[in-house]
Amino acid sequence: MPEDVPGNGPGSGTGSGDGLPPLVDHHCHGVLRHAPDPGTFAAFLTESDRPPAAGTTFFDTQAGFAVRRWCPPLLDLPVHCPPDRYLARRRELGPDETRRRLLRATGIGTYLLDTGLPGDLTGPAETAADGGGAGFEVVRLETLAERTAAGVRDAEEFTDALARAVRDAARTAVAFKTVAAYRHGLALDPTPPAPGAVHTAAGSWLAAGAPRLTDPVLLRHLVQLAVATGRPLQLHTGFGDPDLRLDHADPALLTDLVRATADTGTDLVLLHCYPYHRQAAYLASVFPHVYADIGLTLTHTGPRAAAVLAEFLELAPFGKLLFSTDAYGLPELYVVGSALFRTALATVLGDWTASGAWSAEDARRVGAMIAADNARRVYGLPDSCQPTPDSGADGTCG
Repeated sequence: MPEDVPGNGPGSGTGSGDGLPPLVDHHCHGVLRHAPDPGTFAAFLTESDRPPAAGTTFFDTQAGFAVRRWCPPLLDLPVHCPPDRYLARRRELGPDETRRRLLRATGIGTYLLDTGLPGDLTGPAETAADGGGAGFEVVRLETLAERTAAGVRDAEEFTDALARAVRDAARTAVAFKTVAAYRHGLALDPTPPAPGAVHTAAGSWLAAGAPRLTDPVLLRHLVQLAVATGRPLQLHTGFGDPDLRLDHADPALLTDLVRATADTGTDLVLLHCYPYHRQAAYLASVFPHVYADIGLTLTHTGPRAAAVLAEFLELAPFGKLLFSTDAYGLPELYVVGSALFRTALATVLGDWTASGAWSAEDARRVGAMIAADNARRVYGLPDSCQPTPDSGADGTCG
């Protein structure tokens, strides 16, 4: 493989020497501030919300093996050391030092962080500070609606407050995100719901105590409010925890919504996508405002990540694919996500360059596009992004 192909060279997978710019992790989550116990740590290595089967462990997964491959040297341990030894070293260092060591080894320069998950997690500014970069907020629509419902008296007050909340969030957030795939499925009616239908649905939801938002009318209303702001809208697609039905998370189900939003000026970013990544690549290839993301997928496919990345690139235009880790809870998942991206990219582009199908110059250019440049364009980020002294929870660029 030519040495100037992205991903090749010293430091590949841990952040330097591979010819890529600082990565823009355009979709990620906060990291635990406390030290997790062994069971909690292992639970972050899977999308399952249940304990492992009797006699098994979640360390015996592609994600578990990837953690043991990439993370131990960053904590002064040998590659592939046993989980018990790794966790013991983690306890010796403490959560703050562990977090800083791991995040600073990823080569990620910008974090676009979904703040909609509960728990004692770092926010955008704190995560970015630990990683030595800049942080920005992605607002999760369903969480925003549930927070807005707290304390309102009736449906009219709620709908007014929700519209204000979305507009206010758009002033500082770089994007919105919806998890409608979990709450209902992606086969939503793409037309804006009538005000009367929204009022009725809101009244019923509030009367029930505003539980977890699953009403399809309110989910459609949230999407329309977000689209109206012009901020990019991230949509969970593909696999996730068992709270969703995988067949309801196929991005092809979004085709009508994609058509309906084609002339709004709002970009749609399809997250994760696997195992429907070829459907996502198709949508990105035929609709100018649709983008696809490789986050989460590569972490859970391990040494097969190169094959999956190549399948994304079969049809997705190279300016339409974005890097992310979808890391959540463990800083190790930032390390693994960035390392597998770098090594997969090196393999795919290196093979295509060696075969003569691509030039080394084009391989470098496309690698930089996927790693950072596409995200900077979609989210309106400047080329040089650094936190400023007055950065709030959402971060700023100077």
